[in-house]
Amino acid sequence: MRPEIRVLVELGRLPSEDDAEVDLLKKFDTAYRKIEPPVSDEEAIALVELFGDDGCFGLASSLMHLVETAPGWPVEDVLAATDNPWILELKNRATRGGLLQE
Repeated sequence: MRPEIRVLVELGRLPSEDDAEVDLLKKFDTAYRKIEPPVSDEEAIALVELFGDDGCFGLASSLMHLVETAPGWPVEDVLAATDNPWILELKNRATRGGLLQE
């Protein structure tokens, strides 16, 4: 895993918009912007673990697009956790795109 992705993973789950502190959001944004797509399958799997409960001011959406750049995407094992709305959206997008069977 590339160091710039490891930094993002070490920050943990994206904070909710209600609880996010500006300094933490800046750390997430800075780390995210250092990542050059595409990501590897391993990196995509790690990044999926970062989705929180809301959009985190657009960062979740950006992260979703980054995950989708992995060459082996979709990784079906990762998409089994449909209790998270962002993972569910990734699964739905893969299905609509013909990459995943329902």
